[in-house]
Amino acid sequence: MTVSRRKWRIGVLGCGRVSARYREVLGVELSDRVEVVAAADLDPGKAMAFTDAVGGKPVHSIPALIAERPDLVCILTESGHHARHALELIEAGINVVVEKPVALRPEDAERVRDAAAAKGVMCAVIKQNRYNPAMRFVREMVSEGRIGRLVTAGVRVHWSRHQDYYDDPWHGRWSMDGGVLAQQAIHHLDALQWLGGPIEAVCAAGAAVLNRLEAEDTAIGLVRFKSGALGTIEATTSARDEDFEASLHLVGEQAMAKIGGHALNRIEFWRPVEPRQGDERAAETFSQDVPTSYGLGHGPLLGEVLDALENGTPPPIDVDEALTSLRLVHALYASMETGGWVRLDDHPTSNKLGIPNEDATSGQ
Repeated sequence: MTVSRRKWRIGVLGCGRVSARYREVLGVELSDRVEVVAAADLDPGKAMAFTDAVGGKPVHSIPALIAERPDLVCILTESGHHARHALELIEAGINVVVEKPVALRPEDAERVRDAAAAKGVMCAVIKQNRYNPAMRFVREMVSEGRIGRLVTAGVRVHWSRHQDYYDDPWHGRWSMDGGVLAQQAIHHLDALQWLGGPIEAVCAAGAAVLNRLEAEDTAIGLVRFKSGALGTIEATTSARDEDFEASLHLVGEQAMAKIGGHALNRIEFWRPVEPRQGDERAAETFSQDVPTSYGLGHGPLLGEVLDALENGTPPPIDVDEALTSLRLVHALYASMETGGWVRLDDHPTSNKLGIPNEDATSGQ
């Protein structure tokens, strides 16, 4: 890692649920590399609570945040506002890092990408699970060819969100958020492609089973990979009474692997046909205990974002990379809406996700 020659001035936009993780990262893990200059939220109490914890000035608007001259702003607002907020900051010449998803519509993500390129600033996207040691280990095994030809792969997300989660002005609404696929399982859909390879087509179904919301709290999907392998997706926020599992498995000609835990954080199974020294210790070596389903990947990822800023190199995860999981989400929703298989190369899009309506919250 490049030794930092300066402290980066950081702004935070949105001080809701995920901001607790950023307090830890900015206030502790990266405190020697960053200075939080401001945090913005429409709720003054939330902004003040954040700055009381990590420093900086509480503000209540994007212009006020821009006035504090941050080098980089972390966008943690409602999903449906990510693209608009990123564009406003980018137009002001500010680098941004955006929590997932970078946008709700692929065309909006492309606008963000193109605007950042035109202004010569960075737009990085959060995919923190890629930084879990368990994920890195299996990725290395895939890259080395130790999995061999993939036969099947799948993800399971059994998390718990109660009705109060969906009773706010944006969660579970098509215009602002989507359902379990767009909000919770998008991390695991990213992992499925990152480890299993490009996907050719999907067929999906979903419903609001226990919770009341516009979108789905439970979804299943069938996957056909371009390699010829087949796969499955199973996701719900109606597990009771707490987050239970977020897992991914790969079955290949040369090995089987399963990553589990609450946040793809543990090697639960590693069985190669031809073992090597150290394989028997993979679970012990590459598993990681995590306090919440956010995992511990934000710190390493944001550290690499700072490295990229210092070195003038592209971000570790850019908009084009983030578009792969966003396009998969849209393909799954398009399949639900049409009732059949859809091909990802046709760039199918949902008729619901990210479409503005009169009920959309005005947000930050």
